[in-house]
Amino acid sequence: MQHFTLLIHCKDQKGIVAAVTNFILKVEGNIIYLDQHVVVEQNIFFMRLECELTNTTHTVASVKEDFSTSIATDFKMSWEFYNKDLKPKMAIFVSKYTHCLYDILGRYSSGELNVEIPLIISNHEDLRPIAEQFNIPFFHIPFTKDNKEEGEKRQIELLQEFNVNFIVLARYMQIITPKLIELYENKIINIHHSFLPAFPGAKPYHSAFKRGVKIIGATSHYVTEELDEGPIIDQDISRVSHVNSVDDFIMKGKDLERTVLARAIKLHSERKMMVYCNKTVVFY
Repeated sequence: MQHFTLLIHCKDQKGIVAAVTNFILKVEGNIIYLDQHVVVEQNIFFMRLECELTNTTHTVASVKEDFSTSIATDFKMSWEFYNKDLKPKMAIFVSKYTHCLYDILGRYSSGELNVEIPLIISNHEDLRPIAEQFNIPFFHIPFTKDNKEEGEKRQIELLQEFNVNFIVLARYMQIITPKLIELYENKIINIHHSFLPAFPGAKPYHSAFKRGVKIIGATSHYVTEELDEGPIIDQDISRVSHVNSVDDFIMKGKDLERTVLARAIKLHSERKMMVYCNKTVVFY
């Protein structure tokens, strides 16, 4: 039995749900999840549907082709079909911080993340032993202002060689190049060490501490050319007070980064999000 996920958005109009569900009935599919949302201000309809095909004469590929030439055309839909039986391939970019990398690889090893991780790319050699510990190929690609073009070319070559579907920046401390962003539009996930917008600079927790904030947060978002301005995927907070030190802030912040990034990976890999007008519609 084959399974697929269907994501749809289009202008809101009568009959969309009925047309889609009748189509699924026609191809002898069984709907196991369906949710929808309408952005009233913009008159935009969103839908997420999970289906299992009960008749082996219908395949995900044939259903996709049929849908494209019928329902999708009739309603002028933007849509994506995903075969649920194929795990997306996720590349990890890292620098020197270990907390997010260890968390991702631990969840991956325990089967919590429904992805394949074919490689890890870093601009430093420091974390190679961690990759080797988890038996994942590690590639060191130096990346400075003097070799950006060469570094970008090597990154893209590896991503294409390993057929990578999306990228996770597990505290990768380099700005992603425009060409790579274009190739992986809304497919590069970053973790930011605060709410956005918030305290900029190299020491956000120190700035927050001096300011006397009562909460700290973390934000996962898709990468765009506008630094830290991409569509937000997930956020969370932890409460702090005058009794907490800077070290407490950093510890709590790292915990948030781990959990928020893991949730973002799950939401993306399970096809539970759609991006529209620099925002995300998330079907939890």
